[in-house]
Formats: sequence, C-alpha cells, structure tokens
Amino acid sequence: MQIAVIGHSQANEEEREAAYAAGRLIAGTGAVLVCGGLGGVMEAACQGAKEAGGTTVGILPGTEGGNPYLDISIRTGLGHARNVLVVLSADAVIAVGGSHGTLSEIAIALKTGRPVYGINTWDIEGVIPCTSPEDAVKRAVHDAAKVRRE
Repeated sequence: MQIAVIGHSQANEEEREAAYAAGRLIAGTGAVLVCGGLGGVMEAACQGAKEAGGTTVGILPGTEGGNPYLDISIRTGLGHARNVLVVLSADAVIAVGGSHGTLSEIAIALKTGRPVYGINTWDIEGVIPCTSPEDAVKRAVHDAAKVRRE
C-alpha cells in the first residue's frame, strides 16, 4: 500500500507536526509513504516515517536531491507536472495545509478517483476533513486497502 502525503514546502509548525505524526502512523501500518520529496510537510512526513522504520519515496520536480529522509528519490525534471506522478503512485492521499501546488494534487487525486483526507487544508467538495493525523491515516489505510482488494 502506498499513501501520499502532500502539502506546502514552506509549512508552519502546526502543519509540520501533523505531517510528522502522519508519517509515523503511515510507517506503523506498513504502508510506503510517497511525497514530492522536498521540505516542509513532505520532509516532516518523511522524517516521521523514517523514525518509525518506514519506507519513503520522493518524486522530485528537478534533477537535484530531495530531503534527507528519502529512501528512494525519483528525479523527474518535470517541475510541477510531477504532481501527477505523486498522486497516481498513491492508493490514498493525505493533504496537510498547503497552497496552490497542494490544490493541484488534490484536484488530480479527485479526478482520478483517489480518496483525499484533509488536515487543515482546502475546503472543497471531495476532500474528507479529518480531525487529526490519526483520523486521516486510519481512514486512508482503510479505504486504500478496500480499493486494492477491488
């Protein structure tokens, strides 16, 4: 199972804490964490996952390296177009905060039928609001497992 964590590369402390907790929880389920590979929410989620013994994959916009908590770095050279790859690599998506890049990933996820769970993120139709990282991960893992069985 692969769960994407998306959010702003310039995250505030609250967003970083939520992403870190989500990363730890994702690792605890045995799922692989997929992200855009940069800083902010992405780095915090990867750090949490790594510290909990999980596997992290970063799908990077350029040809340079990503955050220090990546196990696998996929250097795409695609810029923002890599957002499609992040989302399509996931069975479910957790959005933490975010700006316009996050919004584009949410739209791609919804368009392609991936469930999106939001923690203080865009309030748009299709995003399932969650009260905590625990709530988001529990729902994401449950629904991703259901999708994988179908």
